[in-house]
Amino acid sequence: MPNLATILRDRIDGLKARQRELEETLADPAKTAKLNMQNLLRELGSLQKVLGPWEEYTSVAAQVDETREFVAGDDADMRELAEAELPELEERLEELESGILDRVLEDDPDADKPALVEIRAGAGGDEAALFAGDLFRIYQKYAVIKGWKMEIVDESLSDMGGYKELVLRVEGDDAFRILRYESGGHRVQRVPATETQGRIHTSAATVAVMPEIEAIDFELDEEELEITAMRSSGPGGQHVNKTSSAIRVIHLPTGMQVKCQEDKSQLRNKAKALDLLRAKLYEIERQKREAARAELRRTQVGSGDRSQRIRTYNWPQNRVTDHRIGENVSLEKVLEGHLDPLFDALLQADREAKLASL
Repeated sequence: MPNLATILRDRIDGLKARQRELEETLADPAKTAKLNMQNLLRELGSLQKVLGPWEEYTSVAAQVDETREFVAGDDADMRELAEAELPELEERLEELESGILDRVLEDDPDADKPALVEIRAGAGGDEAALFAGDLFRIYQKYAVIKGWKMEIVDESLSDMGGYKELVLRVEGDDAFRILRYESGGHRVQRVPATETQGRIHTSAATVAVMPEIEAIDFELDEEELEITAMRSSGPGGQHVNKTSSAIRVIHLPTGMQVKCQEDKSQLRNKAKALDLLRAKLYEIERQKREAARAELRRTQVGSGDRSQRIRTYNWPQNRVTDHRIGENVSLEKVLEGHLDPLFDALLQADREAKLASL
């Protein structure tokens, strides 16, 4: 198997060639007139997220090589200085290598897009709806830690204060690349507040994470859409009771429905609803592409299918278990939004599976 340096350089050479091609295309008015400038610029930006850190990686790698030469040299003073500097340089090189490797091995063209996160209460009635609310608050706290912007696109509250369904939009560096690992079935084991016998109940929620898809990427046929304005439901003050600002969109060929009522503007609600429908329809195509990819990676990290149970939150044992990688972490810390230990382990497993499939 080729070593990491060889893999990185081979892939980087291909990305540099693509960067030159894009820059030549953007500099030629005759070519850009026939192409979508926004798509080209976005692809160029994604390439720069790899090629920029690559420059730092090659610089640090050169420093490591030079320092190792001093360690092996005859000059005692230089050897002492080099031995003191080498561990820190090697650690930095390893960090850069892992980050670049993830970018170079990325096989999802939608990885840098904002994420749409759909949380649905599953089996367990009111307790499942409360658990869906717990998941929302976990993601909300994690978004704060990462510096991401999160907004509610749509919500359906339960009588006990949880959520029957909740759709979130998350924007920020690596939002979809990281949150896509949340797709699947989430299970909770705890004693519900309404349980008088102290018995532990098991409830579930499902999470689907999709990239936000723009109109230029996936065009909706207006003749296939049924768009209805309606009054908003649930809390929201006098405004939602007096105006028909909520929007429901039905995709007639599939029967798929989406709605949005979070904004006071009917136009903005319509735009958000269309974005959500576009993402859902596009996700069907993405799943078809995923099914054709290497089976090894799918078994290592999971397919992300909502029917697949990926994680258990055990309240009595203060433990969260990710079943894809067999990783256990503190429930208390997860509830505060500290998800990076899980995501780091998932990224590592995904990285190893991708390398093994080369």
